[in-house]
Amino acid sequence: MDRHYISLELDKILQRLAAFAASPDAKEQILLLEPQSDLDDVQRLQRQTADAHTLMARFGGPSFGGLRNINNALSRANAGSVLSMRELLDVAGVLRTIRGISEWRSSNSGVSCSIDVYFDMLTPNKYLEEKILQCIISEDEMSDNASPTLRDIRRRIRAASSRVREQLDKLIRSPHYQKFLREAIITQRNGRYVVPVKIEHRGEVKGLVHDTSSSGATVFVEPSAVVEANNDIKVLQSKERDEIERILAELSEEAGSFYEGIKQSYACAVELDVIFAKAKYAYELKATAPALNSYGKINLRQARHPLIDPKLVVATDIRLGDDFDTLIITGPNTGGKTVSIKTLGLLTLMAMCGLMLPVGDRSEVSVFSHVLADIGDEQSIEQSLSTFSSHMTNIISILKTADSESLVLIDELGAGTDPVEGAALAMAILEQLHRQGAKIAATTHYAELKTYALETPHIENGSCEFDVQSLRPTYRLLIGVPGRSNAFAISERLGMDHGVIARAQELVSGENRSFEHVLETLEESRAEYETKTKEAEALKIEADKARETAQNYKDSIEELRRKELEKAQQQAARIIDQAKRSAYTLMNELEELKKQSDKSADKAEMVRRAKQQMRRSMGEFDEITNPVVSQIDPDEPYVLPRPLKVGDEVLVVDMGKTATVSALADKKGEIEVTAGIIKLRTPLGNLRLQEKKEPPKKPSRAVPKQGGEFHVAGGQRNECDLRGMNVEEGILELERHMDRCMRQGLNELTVIHGKGTGVLRKGIQDYLRKNKFVKSFRLGTFGEGESGVTIVTFK
Repeated sequence: MDRHYISLELDKILQRLAAFAASPDAKEQILLLEPQSDLDDVQRLQRQTADAHTLMARFGGPSFGGLRNINNALSRANAGSVLSMRELLDVAGVLRTIRGISEWRSSNSGVSCSIDVYFDMLTPNKYLEEKILQCIISEDEMSDNASPTLRDIRRRIRAASSRVREQLDKLIRSPHYQKFLREAIITQRNGRYVVPVKIEHRGEVKGLVHDTSSSGATVFVEPSAVVEANNDIKVLQSKERDEIERILAELSEEAGSFYEGIKQSYACAVELDVIFAKAKYAYELKATAPALNSYGKINLRQARHPLIDPKLVVATDIRLGDDFDTLIITGPNTGGKTVSIKTLGLLTLMAMCGLMLPVGDRSEVSVFSHVLADIGDEQSIEQSLSTFSSHMTNIISILKTADSESLVLIDELGAGTDPVEGAALAMAILEQLHRQGAKIAATTHYAELKTYALETPHIENGSCEFDVQSLRPTYRLLIGVPGRSNAFAISERLGMDHGVIARAQELVSGENRSFEHVLETLEESRAEYETKTKEAEALKIEADKARETAQNYKDSIEELRRKELEKAQQQAARIIDQAKRSAYTLMNELEELKKQSDKSADKAEMVRRAKQQMRRSMGEFDEITNPVVSQIDPDEPYVLPRPLKVGDEVLVVDMGKTATVSALADKKGEIEVTAGIIKLRTPLGNLRLQEKKEPPKKPSRAVPKQGGEFHVAGGQRNECDLRGMNVEEGILELERHMDRCMRQGLNELTVIHGKGTGVLRKGIQDYLRKNKFVKSFRLGTFGEGESGVTIVTFK
C-alpha cells in the first residue's frame, strides 16, 4: 500500500472493514482496496454501498457464510481429475450459498438498485447441489442412497458381517472355549473379525493369528469357521470402494462441466460480500453517503475520525477548496491539529474507496488523483536533524508529484530547525504548492505563518479550540481564527510564579504582544458570538416546536368541531325524519276524516290550512338539521355590479340568508331588506347581489289529493306501524292500510310489529296467510328490521 495512505491509517480502516466480510477471498480483496481517482468510478462504488445500506435497512442482509474458493478444485474436475468428498461438499456449500443470496434478492425484487447486475449474474445450480448432498454425508462417509449398486453391496456386507458375528458369538459363549479366551468379546484386526485368545491356549482355537497384544499375553485369532465369510466381506468391501470411486468420478465430472458458471457466480458473490461489508461498516460508524465532486471542494460537517472511540471522539467541521485552497492550522500541542488533517485525508481516501463516511448530512468530498501526506509520529518541538531531513525528503517528493488534482497534508511544516529559517521555508513550500494548484492543509507553530495566511489570498487560518480554564483542548477546528499558543496562560494555571510570567511577557516584542492581544479579542468575540448563536438556534427550535404544537392543537379542535357538528346534524335528521313520518300519518288520517265528513268548504279549508302549516314546519325542521353556512368572507373586497333597486334578491353576508330589497338606502346608507317575515336594515357592504334562479323542484312526498288518491315520496317505504297494539287492534289498522295501498296501486307494504313476545307477529301473519289479496309475505332482512317487520306483497 502507498506510504501516504499508511500514514493516514487507511490500512487500519481496511482491516476493520475486512472483519465484516464472510469469505476469505472477500477479506483479501478488501485489504487490497485502492482509492479510485476517477469520479465516475467513485460515484459507482458509492451508489453500490448506499444501495446495499438501504436494502439492509429494509430487508436485512443476505448470508455469505459457506463461500470459499473452489476454483482450483473445479478446474481439476474440468480437466478430468476425481475430487474428494471434502472438495465436493465444498462445491455444494458454495452452490447453497449462491442459491441463498439469489433467493434473498428475489424475495425483495420490487426495489431495483445498482448492485442488481451482480445478483443477475448469479446462476444457482440446485440440481448439482442436491445431488452432491444426497450422495455424500460427510467428508468420510458416502450415503447408501448414492447408487442402487452401493446400497446393495452394503446390504450384503451387513448380512455377511451379521453371519460372522453370530458364529463368533456362539463360540465366545461356548463353555468349552470360554476358558481359552482372554475376554468374551468380538473385535477386528485388519478388517477381519477375530477373538482374543490366551497365548498359552493358542492351539486350542483353530484359525489364523492376525495380531498380538502389546504385552504378548493375548493373540487375536480368526477362527477357521469364519475365514471364508471374512473373505467374502473383504471382497464386498473392495467392491464398495470401487463403487464409491465411481460415484466420486461421476460427481466430479458433473461439477467440472459447470466450471465456468460456478466460477462466475462465485466471483459475483465475493463482490457482493465486499459491498455488503461496506454497508455493515457504515452502520457501525453511523455513516452517510457524501456528495462527490472533482474540482477540489471539501465540506465535512460534524466529521468524526473513525479510529477514535465513538464515546470520546469530538465531531468537527472541516472546509477546504471553496473560498480558500490552503488551510494553515495553528495552536498548542495535543490540541487536535494532527487529528484534524488526518480526518480530512482519511475520510477523503475512504470516500474514494466507496465507503460511506462518519459525517453529517450535506457533507461533500472531492476526488483527487493524488493524496499526499507528510505526517510523523513525533509531536514534540524537540526534533532531531535526522527527523527534519526525513520530513524534507518527503516534502521534496510531494513537490515533484503534486498538481491541480492533488490533496497535500503536512504536519508541523518547517519544524525541527531554526524558527526563522523554518518559517521562511514553510512559506516558500506553501507558495510553490499553491502555484502547482494543489489543495493544502498544514499544521504549524510559527506565528509568521498566521500573518502570512491573513495577508495572502486563498489562504485561511485555522485553529483547534483550547479551554484555558480547564487546560483541556476541545478538539474543535475553528476555521478563520488563528491559533494561540496559550503558553503564558497554561504556565500560570499550572502554578508558575507570577513574576516569571510577567517577565516573560515583557521580553515578548510589542508587535507580537499586539498581535496576540488581537487574537485574544477575536477569540473572545467569536466565543460570545457562538454562544449567542446557539441561544438563538435553541430559541428558534423552541418557537418552531411551540408553533407546531399550536397548529396541531388547532387542527385537532377543528376536526373535533367538524365531527361533533356532523354527529349533531345526523341525530337531528333522525329526529326530524321520525317527526315527518308522524306528520304524514296525521295528514293521511285527516284525509280519511275529510272523506267521511260532509263536503263543506269550511272543513276543507281547515284541513288545507293545517297541512300547509305542517309543511311549513317541516321545512323549518330541514333548515335546522341542514343550516346554510355562509362561505363568503365579509372582509373580502366586493363591488356591486350595478346599483340596487327594489325587488333585487341579495345575500345578507353576516346572516348567510337570502333576502329581497324592500327600500333603498336611507341617510345612513342602510338598505331595508325583507327575509321571510323579518324586515331589517343593513349596510350596503353587507349585501351581495344575487342572480335570480329557478327554485329547485322539491321531491314528491306522501301527500293526499282530492279523490282519495295517495302519493308516496320516492325512495321511502310504505309502512304500517302496529307497535303497542293488541292483535285485534293491529288487524283493524292493517286492514285500513291494505285498503289504502290497493286503492293507490301499491303492491308492497311494510308492517312494523316489533319483536317483543311474538304474539302480535303471529296474529298478523295468521291473518295475512288467510287473506285472499295477499300474494306472499316474509320477515324483514338485515337493514329492513329483521324479525321486527313483515314485508307484504299484494296480488
